[in-house]
Amino acid sequence: MIPAFLQEKIEKAPGRKLDFAEYMMTVLYHPSEGYYMKPKNKVGTKGDFITSSNVHTVYGKLFAKLLVKYFNETDIPPVIIEVGGGNGRFAKHLLEEFKLLDPLLYRRLSYVMVETSSYHIHLQKTTIPDSVPVSYFTSLEDVPDRFRKGVLFSNELFDALPVHVIEYKNGTLKEVFVTIDEDGNLSERSLPLDNEEIQAYISKNKLIFSEGQRMEVPLAMMHYANILGEWMLAGTIITVDYGYRFSELASQDLLEGSLRGYHQHQLVKDPLKYPTEMDLTAHIHLDALEESFDDWEFSHVGTMRQGEFLVAAGILEYLQENQDPDPFSEKSKQNRAIRTLIMDSSWSNSFHVLIHEKGSDSWGTIIDFKNNKKR
Repeated sequence: MIPAFLQEKIEKAPGRKLDFAEYMMTVLYHPSEGYYMKPKNKVGTKGDFITSSNVHTVYGKLFAKLLVKYFNETDIPPVIIEVGGGNGRFAKHLLEEFKLLDPLLYRRLSYVMVETSSYHIHLQKTTIPDSVPVSYFTSLEDVPDRFRKGVLFSNELFDALPVHVIEYKNGTLKEVFVTIDEDGNLSERSLPLDNEEIQAYISKNKLIFSEGQRMEVPLAMMHYANILGEWMLAGTIITVDYGYRFSELASQDLLEGSLRGYHQHQLVKDPLKYPTEMDLTAHIHLDALEESFDDWEFSHVGTMRQGEFLVAAGILEYLQENQDPDPFSEKSKQNRAIRTLIMDSSWSNSFHVLIHEKGSDSWGTIIDFKNNKKR
């Protein structure tokens, strides 16, 4: 069933259609009805999907170790900005470990949460103790200038931003729109591509299409990456997200695009199903995101699959000798979590970790990227 506000929006739109980016913006970010904005569990066993930080505390602990080392080796002030922090578990785990590792540095630490959803801010404030040095903002524009040097972290931020959808049929590029059919159901309509921003993106990145191919164009990702690059004066931008290279576009797995829904931990191929009731996500274009920070003088330190990154960062040091026959013991849970996060076959390795640095030159010694910039 189509929510009333969505039906009204489509019926009032020119040609009674929305491009996919506007459709996603509506069903995901509507102030009260949008999937990310409404008071509903989204992460974990009671939600629709799982994130790395929700697997175990070891994920946040490892990043705490890395950031303590980074701040101690550079002149960058101890400021961490997390954009789209979800339920706050990553921040909680990181801050707890940070305090244990370096109590003196912790006293100078500022942690900034940037979150558009009031429901998620409530979850974060419930998860993170009041005694912890955390500030909450609904927009990056509201964050004081004193926090513009530090480390900006995001996990599955860009893949949740709206995308346009295009397809190549009979030698012609078309854009796919969302409309309502004669039976009153959401449906797609394809029209010749005339969006100049999309055309410029295709031209700049020299994209070539196969007959019948469908692809997402992440204009919102590029726009927000520019906002982040301009806003951060110095420090590091750490991005954890799904993604693929332009060279992978010819893969049979990607010919139908990567836009998917997740509902009660089930993958839903039809992005028009369950509007406002399921997560929508598309793999980001790694090449484009890497290059987007160049204009703001950030150097691309490297990109790795998450499992490789975690191993290079020292996650195996957290493995414990386990003689405990209890599979629910803390040792057993932590060891299982580490294996889940690093195994080649794990969903964790669908993620990449991208690091961009400005005003410091430290990450090359903290993490051995092994010339892994374009893998």
